[in-house]
Amino acid sequence: MLKVKNLTKTFKSGDTTVSAINNVSFDVADGAFVSIVGASGSGKSTLLSLLGALDKPASGSVEVSDQNISEFSDQQLTNYRSLNIGFVFQSYNLVPNLSAIDNVMLPMEFAGTPKAERKQRAEELLAKVGLTADKILRKPTRLSGGEQQRVAIARALANKPKIILADEPTGNLDSATGKLIFNLLHDLAKKENTTIIVVTHDLSIAGKTDQQFKLSDGKLQK
Repeated sequence: MLKVKNLTKTFKSGDTTVSAINNVSFDVADGAFVSIVGASGSGKSTLLSLLGALDKPASGSVEVSDQNISEFSDQQLTNYRSLNIGFVFQSYNLVPNLSAIDNVMLPMEFAGTPKAERKQRAEELLAKVGLTADKILRKPTRLSGGEQQRVAIARALANKPKIILADEPTGNLDSATGKLIFNLLHDLAKKENTTIIVVTHDLSIAGKTDQQFKLSDGKLQK
């Protein structure tokens, strides 16, 4: 269970304090597929950074499995992100000089997983996200945008995270491929019992998630 309580994040702009996230509270069940929608500048990406322990709140808390990650030290946060959070980005963020399978193996290498186990899990994950065996040895530049995003999703799943955070994962894809990636994430949430939180501008996609949160000026809209 993910529990967000009275979460607030502020920034200084000259002499003014701006609330990027303003007293936000919500709960998300394990294995749920959740969307966060809102206009540009509404605080979506800031909220995702707080949920992923990439940033610390000014006040409030983020609890995962009854652990308040807002109180973790920097080293605890690094370990927590490595083992509990998977990230998927609009721009894929794959390592260009590594093959698809090596990109997926990389997080497991950082986590100390033995090489044979890394390779086996990477092959299984790439098959699960629908990347054919003839393409797993290709570098990102030899894959389509949809294929690169499939690799990025497999990489995010590598260390069996509790939560995957996806920031506009279909933003660089055509609508048909975007729907395929969305459906893939939806299926993975159920089959892997992984909580998936997606930031999206696409309301047609957001409307099909288990929960939808709308942000406006850093506040949740009812």
